[in-house]
Amino acid sequence: MEFNIADLFESLADVIPERTAVVSGDRRLTFGQLEERSNRLANALLARGVAPGQHIGLYLHNGTEFLEGMLAAFKIRAVPININYRYVEEELAFLFANADLVALLHQREFMPRIAAVKSRVPTLRSFLSVEDGSGVEPGALDATDYESALAAASPKRDFGKRSADDLYIIYTGGTTGMPRGVMWRHEDIFFAGLQGGNAGGAPIETPEELAKIVSENSDPMTFLPAAPFIHGAAQFAGLIGLFGGGKIVLAPGKSFNAKLVCSLIESEKVNTLTFVGDAMARPLVEALNEPGKSYDTSSLIVISSAGAVLSDTVKEDLSAALPTTMVLNNFGASETGHQGTIYPGASGAAANRLVFYMDETNTVLGDDHKPIVPGSGVMGKLARTGRIPLGYYNDPEKTAATFIESGGRRWVLPGDLATVEEDGQITVFGRGAVCINSGGEKIFPEEVEAALKAHPSILDAVVVGVPDDRWGQRVAAVVQTRPGTGITLSELDAHCRPRIAGYKVPRQMHLVSEIMRHPSGKPDYRWAKATATEEVSA
Repeated sequence: MEFNIADLFESLADVIPERTAVVSGDRRLTFGQLEERSNRLANALLARGVAPGQHIGLYLHNGTEFLEGMLAAFKIRAVPININYRYVEEELAFLFANADLVALLHQREFMPRIAAVKSRVPTLRSFLSVEDGSGVEPGALDATDYESALAAASPKRDFGKRSADDLYIIYTGGTTGMPRGVMWRHEDIFFAGLQGGNAGGAPIETPEELAKIVSENSDPMTFLPAAPFIHGAAQFAGLIGLFGGGKIVLAPGKSFNAKLVCSLIESEKVNTLTFVGDAMARPLVEALNEPGKSYDTSSLIVISSAGAVLSDTVKEDLSAALPTTMVLNNFGASETGHQGTIYPGASGAAANRLVFYMDETNTVLGDDHKPIVPGSGVMGKLARTGRIPLGYYNDPEKTAATFIESGGRRWVLPGDLATVEEDGQITVFGRGAVCINSGGEKIFPEEVEAALKAHPSILDAVVVGVPDDRWGQRVAAVVQTRPGTGITLSELDAHCRPRIAGYKVPRQMHLVSEIMRHPSGKPDYRWAKATATEEVSA
């Protein structure tokens, strides 16, 4: 056996078939049942002509079908492709074509959008529709009911030999630009993103070790990945849970529901909760603190934010609401896997930056692609080597820019600007793509956003740079206030100046009813910049 995700899952299904694997709404599946349903789906896909190496789209909300789709694809050496369910037709047409989809698993409600773009994707020929109660008519889409397809397919596992080189692709939109598919080998993502099969301990050395470790663990953890599975962080959390022989709890629905998450923590005795940033943490705090409500959260050991850093204020609120739970800011990307964690005890501006030590896989490279000198104060690009992706699917130009060679090693540059302190700590400032340059000063939106969110009237905020005749760019804040409250620009100015340098303080403010974010929870900087720029023009 090689380090292949399907092989590893099957080894667990064989030794713990009766253990609960996944819970979503009223559906509870054991490892054996998840294995059988995934086998049936894999055989259904084979019957529809899906071949090894071909791509299967997962246009789904969170549910057991997403996990089944991933596992079924891996079983037949095909590649599951995550699809953002908020995309409009033009974005869908781009992703479907860029990913070379041949089959699509989708919610029933999405059929009109799919029908509108399928003629522009000649490779796409098979459709399996998941019933969602929407009552949407199929129209011109010749889709087969998902459950009917499973019922008609064989539950047998007879799929042939697999490889550690089989592909796992994660489409990531980041904060700007069109989505790109990050290509990982199964073995590399297993160790770089899935903790090597022994969460909290040393990674396993042989594939056969995993089943032994899991079968001997009589007290497995319960995981609740609260972010959508279209986001890499949620997929990683779910697979880490499965490879630990644990129970994965999914909150069904179209969007993050903080009250439902609190109820699931209580009813399913959740041990680990993962989500993405303040956008999910704030409503969770409010649900926990709602007058007259009480949830038993005594089982909750760890809360982890990945994909977006929790602001200092929100992290403190979470810790106050859950005093016995460890709150972690984990750092990584679809292009790097897990990369670092903010050290406990950091405060002020440092708490809203990632700080971790250099090791053999992490460093900061200058413009010449050579490591910068620790303590020099030079800002460069965060870089990782070792187990990293192969590149971006169908995008050689972006691959060449992001995956580079230096010192005889291959590195990935995920886009974060950073420096190395004298003691070897790496301080990460933020994404260069959204960095604001005002009069030659670099301003990172994340730090300004954290200062804004410390104001009691501000529920959410996104900071962007807008054109300025004198300074090139000036700082603009797009702000959502709490119901029944308000804030003026002068009040915002007075609030920010004790917290951040004067040149970072927003020079203009735009009040909106709701901050737009990607389903992952990451800020939609394109929307924020358009909002700020359009209002100025008007």
